[in-house]
Amino acid sequence: MTVPVKERYFEDYTVGETMEFGDYLITQEEVIEFARKYDPQPFHTDPVAAQSSSFGGLVASGWMTGGVMMRLLVDSFISPVSSMGSPGIDEVRWLMPVRPGDRLSVRVTVLESRRSQSKPDRGVIQLLQEARNQNGEVVMSFKGFGMYYCRPTA
Repeated sequence: MTVPVKERYFEDYTVGETMEFGDYLITQEEVIEFARKYDPQPFHTDPVAAQSSSFGGLVASGWMTGGVMMRLLVDSFISPVSSMGSPGIDEVRWLMPVRPGDRLSVRVTVLESRRSQSKPDRGVIQLLQEARNQNGEVVMSFKGFGMYYCRPTA
């Protein structure tokens, strides 16, 4: 990559390119706090009850994992000079439980890049986005789309 990530425009994303970044510690307090507010199931909110769940212990909500991924993407991948948001995501998968003490990182692979026919000042990039734990195991994945402005020409 020759253009710094925070200065990238649509043209700077290359199909097949992969980036890895982030180091986020999952804490029991954050797992419980998030779950109490957004996903109040016992295996997310109660360490004692979680012991007898199918997970055998407290696990983070998949939605929390997605939120952590988003934070890491904003901090290390999404360009503030050209990002226009996302029209959506596909194929969300929670592949392994995330537990307190896990450290998450993200791997992003550019799958597709297409310039808009109707609005030639922008394009859409499709990305495979994977959250990985400290052992390199993929715990969550999805295919996301990002809309980016093209580099100004004048």
